[in-house]
Amino acid sequence: MHSTGSFRAMRSSIHSISVLRFLSARRRFELFPPYFLMRVKVLALNEDWSSTRIRLPLNWVSANAAGNMFGGYQASLADPVPALACLKRFPGYRVATKKLEIDFIRVGSSDLVLHFDFDEAMAGQIAAELAESGKSTPCFKMHYVRSDGKICTQIKNTVAIRPKGYVSHHE
Repeated sequence: MHSTGSFRAMRSSIHSISVLRFLSARRRFELFPPYFLMRVKVLALNEDWSSTRIRLPLNWVSANAAGNMFGGYQASLADPVPALACLKRFPGYRVATKKLEIDFIRVGSSDLVLHFDFDEAMAGQIAAELAESGKSTPCFKMHYVRSDGKICTQIKNTVAIRPKGYVSHHE
């Protein structure tokens, strides 16, 4: 259990990184404490977050007992990416992961690259829903690719985009 002081310190360090505008979005993402410790590397990141590729290294910390990529590492990296993309595209809303589904179809036996693409059709659908009801709950599909080019993990990430201050007792 973390003390309130250590939680505040962590929140402060996260805020400190987010305001360092002289750093690129790529570098700020890599310096975010959990991802810095995981040694992720942003290989590609469009300014509008419409497409990103992030390498998740396989090493002694990220390997499971069989020597393959630990599923929790994959989930931790995949969790915020669509939410961050939505925050970039739709500022002024509260965005959070609502549901994360992971299908491990092959072992992650090498470094993995997360592939995320936010197409214009999805952006248009979200914009229409926000204009109509003030909220949207889109589902994004992503995947991890091994160094041999094979997809090893497929992910569905549903995010909740809500007005700031929105409170629902049903979500």
